[in-house]
Amino acid sequence: MSMDLADYQTSERSPLPVVIIGNGPSGICLSYLLSGYTPYVKQGSVHPNPLLQRKLEEFPGVPITEQDLEYLSEGLEGRSNSPAALLFDTLLKPDTDFLGDVESVLGWTLEPERAIPHLVLGRGPPGGAWNAIEGSMITLSRGDWMGLPDLSFKDWMRMKRRNLRNDRSTAGDILNYYQYYVRNKRLQDNFVSGAVVTSIVKLNRSEENLPEKDNLWDRPELTTDRPEDKSIFQVSGFIENNSGINQNFCVYAKNVVLATGTYDSPLRLGIQGEDLPFVSHQISALEEAVKTKKVHQDSDPVLIIGAGLTAADAILLAHHYNIPVIHAFRRRVNDPALIFNQLPQVMYPEYHKVHQMMKEQSVFKGGPYEGYMSLPEHHAVHFSDNKKCIFRDKYGQCKAFNVSMTLILIGSNPNLAFLPQNGKHLALDTEKSVSSKRNPLEIDPFTYECAQEKGLYAVGPLAGDYFVRFVQGGALAVASSVQKSLKKPP
Repeated sequence: MSMDLADYQTSERSPLPVVIIGNGPSGICLSYLLSGYTPYVKQGSVHPNPLLQRKLEEFPGVPITEQDLEYLSEGLEGRSNSPAALLFDTLLKPDTDFLGDVESVLGWTLEPERAIPHLVLGRGPPGGAWNAIEGSMITLSRGDWMGLPDLSFKDWMRMKRRNLRNDRSTAGDILNYYQYYVRNKRLQDNFVSGAVVTSIVKLNRSEENLPEKDNLWDRPELTTDRPEDKSIFQVSGFIENNSGINQNFCVYAKNVVLATGTYDSPLRLGIQGEDLPFVSHQISALEEAVKTKKVHQDSDPVLIIGAGLTAADAILLAHHYNIPVIHAFRRRVNDPALIFNQLPQVMYPEYHKVHQMMKEQSVFKGGPYEGYMSLPEHHAVHFSDNKKCIFRDKYGQCKAFNVSMTLILIGSNPNLAFLPQNGKHLALDTEKSVSSKRNPLEIDPFTYECAQEKGLYAVGPLAGDYFVRFVQGGALAVASSVQKSLKKPP
């Protein structure tokens, strides 16, 4: 599916217009928009929002990417704080929050003359983090919210003769859909799998070929015969292959888009013993232990720390195989901020079940959820070599538990090690580490260009957009911005 990156080795004198770091839904959607697929308002269509409909009527026949996204998005409300995300979402799925079935007002036309050469670099096959999620896991979002432009997920499921589960899908179906999408839209020549980016360097120079200092990083000057190219990015890394011999690469780009998501660096507790072999920060460790029978129904309990959906998925997985579980978390069970208190029971029965288990707080044996123990408002203090964990409860009392393995599933942060200072200078609060929920990158809401760095864009969780239905608005904003900038005269 992926191409040979050697075909795209570029020099500083012939940089690519765009390089995208990350091949999840954001990167795939952006590649689609940069490949000449152009969104127009379908003739005769009527949007249920009358104000938006009047605006759309003002520029008939003009692609959405060439219109003023700020003007079009004024007054829109919804489940995202991003105006561009709300705009694209309501154009693709009008009335979806009210479970309406209004057809998209957008039609798509492939116009090769609008295509912008680009590369999508991903550590694994297209699909991003969905490659690492156990295939039987059920998605949080409705299945039809996981689709990308011009190929609905529901239509793909019908074609594959698959069924949604309570309007939701498995992670395996989602991954297969994204990989099919790349093939079906003939995007694969833009994708490079196994690409690990180790450095992104901005190379600046003045018209007089004098060294310049960028406001973010100080880098050597690059001479050029074209004075209009004031700066470019040098993207370096290596390609992982099965032979164990990595192939280094270096490409140059006028624009770089960060679409890496947030799952690369699991959060840590920072306590003694956290690096012991029986302690892991990824649910995949439990999946592997179940397959190899390192944990089973007669083993010591698996300790799961965390109160989010990943921790809940681990509990459900262990419960499915009758593996005993100790579940520890810092919050109160009835804390309004707890995700389980925000999910409708009818739509998410399995997570509601986990929440009920968390509330039970019964003895380990003999309760309604035998083989499960809930430890709310408990803080892990220490892990020891003999697979013992010490906890402190809300009263300051310490408790010790023997476990077979420990999963610390308390969230994750993006890995931006390829940027200076791990990207802190690009964040809303430059004194703190980048966090998708607490400290995302500071971007222009209508272009998604980083406020601190021209030519550098961020989409998806890095920009504060989490759900697939909303990350696509970031892709629209970037595509629109890049297309408009490349049209400008030198």
